[in-house]
Amino acid sequence: MAYSPTETDEPVTPTRVATASMVGTVMEWYDFFLYAFTAALVFGQLFFPSYSAVAGTLASFATLAVGFVARPLGGILFGHFGDRIGRKTMLITSLVMMGGSTFAIGLLPTYASIGIWAAVLLTICRFFQGIALGGEWGGAVLMAVEYAPPHRRGFFGSIVQIGATLGLALATVVLFAFSYYLSKEEFLAWGWRVPFLLSIIMMISGLYIRMKVTETPAFRNVQAAGKIAKYPVVEVLKNHPRVVVYTALVYLGAITVPFYTVWVFLTYYATSVLKLDRSQVLLGVVLVNLLLTFVIMMAGSLSDRIGKKPILVIGSICVMAVAFPFFMVLDLREVKWAWAAMLMLGTPLWVMWAVLPAYFAEQFPEQLRYTGISLGSQAATIVGGLVPLFATAVLPVYDTWPISVLVLVCSVLGLGAMLALNRGELDRLTRMSGVRVA
Repeated sequence: MAYSPTETDEPVTPTRVATASMVGTVMEWYDFFLYAFTAALVFGQLFFPSYSAVAGTLASFATLAVGFVARPLGGILFGHFGDRIGRKTMLITSLVMMGGSTFAIGLLPTYASIGIWAAVLLTICRFFQGIALGGEWGGAVLMAVEYAPPHRRGFFGSIVQIGATLGLALATVVLFAFSYYLSKEEFLAWGWRVPFLLSIIMMISGLYIRMKVTETPAFRNVQAAGKIAKYPVVEVLKNHPRVVVYTALVYLGAITVPFYTVWVFLTYYATSVLKLDRSQVLLGVVLVNLLLTFVIMMAGSLSDRIGKKPILVIGSICVMAVAFPFFMVLDLREVKWAWAAMLMLGTPLWVMWAVLPAYFAEQFPEQLRYTGISLGSQAATIVGGLVPLFATAVLPVYDTWPISVLVLVCSVLGLGAMLALNRGELDRLTRMSGVRVA
């Protein structure tokens, strides 16, 4: 029996649900990006000072990668309970876990105070950040997509996705302000901590907003029909293995590798290697991402008219086309060209990001969606988290061409997965398993 609202249900609209999901997602991505930027800028000096400058940065990026190893675990854990007890509960849990971990980082003693234990504690906090984000994304996009009318899923899914650009811009603004107005010594001494401590305010605000959103009709329909999966991850891997693999490859080539190339490694490369002004580079990150926020919503709306796959295919081709020119433009060693490089790779990246919620949700049945999209997408982040580490390691010996090759190869894999991933495959598998696709 399908779920129908009762008189006691609080009125809920797709816009309200998408906005509530987006607000919490801003905070989640703010926290995750804040760590990535700080790892590139100061963590090597504060937590790994006994190494050389490059080795310290490598060690710092290694702790960054820990978060990406943890994200698939978060996807499995939160996906399991999200498909069993609901999306809303998991979103609240992930928000508290992310906010608490980020706040704790702002309080950590450095290597100068407690030695190697500082790095250990930093790594633990990063691990819990990864668990939280691994569970956050799948639930947030499902809240929006499952409340949206079928012909508007692309648009409402894209509203959640702008949480990434806004979170990235916000994290950069805060770091920009403190690095600009404080001396280098003051920033290293205490200024870097404040952005982490401020996350507690956003966590409380996000909780207040998310507590007012009810569970999705799709999940309530599953409950009413008695179709709750006992072991969602087992059913996903048994009945939809190809879809999970294709989802991971799409996410890897379209999002993970390009993202950490342009928004994390670029920050290190432009400031530490090309010696461009740090404040101007960070300002470019803010302005470009604010501009592309509107592009995300436009792409989401367009996908409801022409389909998700055409946008993903075009976006992948564009990423392949700029994989090598990206560094050629950066190597012109001027801030304006660094901004141009951000636009070159950032635009197709965020265009594809816009349509993924609706695209991925359509690949899995209702009772397995949280687990399916979380497992597939977050598995891809293991490779993505290694991008800054790989890029920093190969740069002194081979220059930038191996990084461009990595972007190119992963984009080709992602494009191949997009072409292979089709509704016919899902329909065949769902007929075999007896589950329904909304």
